[in-house]
Amino acid sequence: MKFIVSSSYLKEYLQILGGVIASNNTLPILDNVLFDLSENQLRLVASDLETTISAQIEVSSTDKGVIALPAKLLLDMLKTFPEQPLTFVLEDNGTVEISASNGKYALASNSGDDFPKPILLNEGASFTLQADILATAIAKTIFAAGNDDLRPVMSGVFFQCTPERIIFVATDAHKLVKYERSDIHSSTDAAFIMPKKPLNLLKGILQGSESEVAITYTENNARFSFDNIEIVSRLIDGKYPNYEAVIPKENPNVLTVSRAQFLGSVRRVSIFSNRTTHQIRLKMAGAEIQISAEDVDYSNKADERLSCAYQGDDLQIGFNSRFLSEMLNALDCDEVQLAMSLSNRAGLLTPLDHLDEGEHITMLVMPVMLNA
Repeated sequence: MKFIVSSSYLKEYLQILGGVIASNNTLPILDNVLFDLSENQLRLVASDLETTISAQIEVSSTDKGVIALPAKLLLDMLKTFPEQPLTFVLEDNGTVEISASNGKYALASNSGDDFPKPILLNEGASFTLQADILATAIAKTIFAAGNDDLRPVMSGVFFQCTPERIIFVATDAHKLVKYERSDIHSSTDAAFIMPKKPLNLLKGILQGSESEVAITYTENNARFSFDNIEIVSRLIDGKYPNYEAVIPKENPNVLTVSRAQFLGSVRRVSIFSNRTTHQIRLKMAGAEIQISAEDVDYSNKADERLSCAYQGDDLQIGFNSRFLSEMLNALDCDEVQLAMSLSNRAGLLTPLDHLDEGEHITMLVMPVMLNA
């Protein structure tokens, strides 16, 4: 088994595949990347059993064969090379000899037969999305997903597909993000929960890409195919909470403010908040919002005022500053709207500009009880 490949070309794809390889694999074979050679086509595969990512690249060869090579060792070596052709040759003793312009290197290989067999999704519903839209949907929602092992359904992003629209939702019960595209639709109704790890991989790969992503899903798995890369992930099993039920419909108190100024104030004031609750207080009256925080234990205190547009009754409400900062940071708009009803009801944060046609973003943040 012999093939020749560009060092930088191989490094680029091994870096992508490396994102799925766990640092504490229970199966030693999962520390490897599978090299499946079929003449001038080389298929690279990495897996953690839950998520499998593969890439098809072109090489110079007339051989066929399957081996597994240690991913970290190979990538560490490739990072030190300038661009050049590398020749891989499988020796009779099972080692792979790599020949470069100024040296030779030997790597111990493993049998490709020991590598987990890929999940095949021949049947299933499917739809396509532009890569940058999918990357945006993931970026806008994934930070709101939970980390509670006792509630696994809330540790991923919910994909809800209908012939009219596609909705992405993430929540940890303290904050919720609903990202909706009415300009994209699926041929059938479907709903599934994607884990965070493969979504973070997708976000990193797809950012700025102009490709089309074909998404195929069954009851247990979903596949994302684009260019020459394929990601197959096991879905989170369970029923997603009824998120619509927690989004308040009547919110007569509406604040409109500069996102950048609001975010800056929240970040500064939160430095002086209680280290456990991260509580900040918003006090709205007239054309001004007062943002304050106090840590009684350390006698720390901060108070800022911002000009804004506010319609509604005078209102005081408390929020966890971390949640508010995360949400404001995830938006790209110039102005945001915060709609509220009562001090013990959730606030709805929405962007007022820089939205594509058919794009809708709703962010919900639960209040915290204010001390008198």
